[in-house]
Amino acid sequence: MLVVPGGSAGLKAEALGEAGKRAVCDYISQGGCYLGFCGGAGLALTLPKARGLGLCPWHRAEYPQRMLHLLSGWVQADPCTNGLTPNWGETVPSLPVWWPGRFSNSGGDVEVLARYRCPDRDFWIADIALDSVPQRIFEEWKSRYGVNLTADFLTDTEIMVTGRYGRGRYVLSYSHLETPDSQDGNVWLAHILEKLTGCAAEGSSVPAWNYLFKRRPLAGFVPQSLADLLAQTRELTDLAVEHRLFFARTPWLVGWKQGLPGGVCNNLLAALVAAASVEPTRAALRFWEEYQSEVRELAKDFFPRAEGYLLAARLMETMNASMTGVVDRDSLARDRDHLFGHPMLGKGLLGRMLFLVEEYLYLSICERSTQDVFLLE
Repeated sequence: MLVVPGGSAGLKAEALGEAGKRAVCDYISQGGCYLGFCGGAGLALTLPKARGLGLCPWHRAEYPQRMLHLLSGWVQADPCTNGLTPNWGETVPSLPVWWPGRFSNSGGDVEVLARYRCPDRDFWIADIALDSVPQRIFEEWKSRYGVNLTADFLTDTEIMVTGRYGRGRYVLSYSHLETPDSQDGNVWLAHILEKLTGCAAEGSSVPAWNYLFKRRPLAGFVPQSLADLLAQTRELTDLAVEHRLFFARTPWLVGWKQGLPGGVCNNLLAALVAAASVEPTRAALRFWEEYQSEVRELAKDFFPRAEGYLLAARLMETMNASMTGVVDRDSLARDRDHLFGHPMLGKGLLGRMLFLVEEYLYLSICERSTQDVFLLE
């Protein structure tokens, strides 16, 4: 089985190249299985200019408003009868979504595994928690401003599908079934893995990941430059939280006000916490030793300027009602691109640091079995 995680489908296609995409398609057509989540699901669709793999004949649908792509939290789902669907009985499964795309039903031999029913607990559009807004206010927003934030446009649309490609099979899910401590999603994931691989899952739950905001002494094997980078990233996150730009959304996820680079900051912090929890291999240490001087230079440039950017964003928010233009938006946007890159496409100074940390983490775990990796207990 090939499991493809979330992220940017476009970046995945670019990284694969034509030869890589052909290799994946050949693997599936010859009897392999493909399990894609969110961006991994989007990669398998039939996209313009052959950017997708074309495993599934469906396309990716646009959202009626760009802001409505910014969905996150849990949704109630209506499961369909299928061998890849657990027996839910009278239970309505609650599935996690994190800024999902949407399927466009383009016909063909595609089976639906689940459809959206309605938002469930902790469901947000951008930085607005739906359960914090009275229902009458949503109706007022629609009638007065033409803005629909009820997420009712999702109802009955597909969230998970499956189909055949040659002798192989794909399962595409815009729900992140691997989300930590997501009971129904984890049960469904274990069921799919068992059905597609023929191997019994060791469990049906992904443990809670409660380490993002916890401070604990670092092990002696953590390189000092990595420890310094983690400390600086925590300080920047704390500053943003103190000024109400970021907030603790879940134990593993920073929330942020719309328009701020909270997602990429969360990625860097999570990667650093994970990297500091794993005893490095010799290959990882060699890699880090080669690049740690670059990491130090990047950090020296990034953190003072990132602090200035976040505080400037806070100033603009404060002054906007009475002194519009006190902070130049174009200048702020250029600073954001240079420091944080694009929310989905990466790059920027943070993107380079994240790449180096993730490579170090990969080299630390790639030679070990999963049981031997994480030392956070």
